Amino acid sequence: MNRKVYLTAYNTIVIKEVGRFLRIWVQTIIPPAISMSLYFVIFGNLIGPRIGQMSGFTYVEYIAPGLIMMSIINNSYANVVSSFFGAKFQRHIEEMLVAPIPNFVILGGYITGGIARGVAVGIVVTVVALFFTKLHITHHIIVVSIVIMTSILFSLGGIINGIFAKKFDDISIIPTFILTPLIYLGGVFYSIDLLPEFWQSVSRFNPILYMVNAFRYGLLGVSDINIILAFIIIAVFIVILFCISLYLLDTGKGIKN
Repeated sequence: MNRKVYLTAYNTIVIKEVGRFLRIWVQTIIPPAISMSLYFVIFGNLIGPRIGQMSGFTYVEYIAPGLIMMSIINNSYANVVSSFFGAKFQRHIEEMLVAPIPNFVILGGYITGGIARGVAVGIVVTVVALFFTKLHITHHIIVVSIVIMTSILFSLGGIINGIFAKKFDDISIIPTFILTPLIYLGGVFYSIDLLPEFWQSVSRFNPILYMVNAFRYGLLGVSDINIILAFIIIAVFIVILFCISLYLLDTGKGIKN
């Protein structure tokens, strides 16, 4: 009986989350596609020919996986942080927390919504990329695994940000001052092999470097880092953020006060 109730609750949250971003697809799906088109035009077509090949690929081919991953990261995060904070702001998150369902079911629903938007935008951006370059998947399992794991990770990050945010402006602080710098310094537009040894070492502390390179390896078969290490690091971050998110929901920190 409990499983049926839990599944119903989970499905309800997922349907709400997916319906939410699909209902306003002009605001959630189209803008990332336009932004990525500009990246491809400026960096790929205008600047790329001056840079030449990178790791045996044209520059636009090389940056395509990074741009796709960037859109997945931003949108899986944005979907959850805005939705969760909206639920907290309107005070109906408390109704879910007092309902006879465990908090991990609530977490699972929001995470699935984040995955759905991240994957949807990733597919759209991939289609856009095909207008500028050729893409082929070298390792299908790695591509799918990295996309899902990355979406889970940043969905959890969105929940934590949503819990601690006190006003709508607060949900843009993490993306602006943390996510954006980490993404741009995460090997999206360059190989860290081009950096001096010191900055290569510094770059390896950036978790997004491992996501971008693992995804690039799945598509192009090249990477600046060890793929197994990338999976381990992403998995560790997922476990840590999941435990933190569950603890915050269980204790009501940032929600009850």
